[in-house]
Amino acid sequence: MVGGAIAQDKKANKGAPKAVIKVMAENAKVTATETTYAPGAESNTSRAEIRVVRALSGGTLQRTYADGKKEQVVYKTGDVRINEPGPAYATKNIGKTEVKLYVVRLK
Repeated sequence: MVGGAIAQDKKANKGAPKAVIKVMAENAKVTATETTYAPGAESNTSRAEIRVVRALSGGTLQRTYADGKKEQVVYKTGDVRINEPGPAYATKNIGKTEVKLYVVRLK
C-alpha cells in the first residue's frame, strides 16, 4: 500500500492527538513509513522488529513503558538510528515543534 496511511493503536490516550503514519513504500520484506508527531501527539509502538529511523525534523519524544518507566529521546534533524527489538512503549511528542521520522521496518 504505497502512499496510504495506517491508523494508530486505539490504546493511546483518546483525548490526545494521534501521530500520523504514512506508508511510503512496502514490499514482502520491508515497510518504509513517515511518522509525524504534532506537539502532544501520541502513538503506541511495538518493538518486535529492528527499525532504521531518520529524523526529517527533530524534537523531543517521551517513551512510556508498561512498567511506568519514562525515557526522553531527542532527535536532531538528520539523525539516523538503528532501534533494536525491545519492550513495547507509548510515544508522546513532549516538545513544542512537530517531529517527523522516516522509518524502515523489516517484516
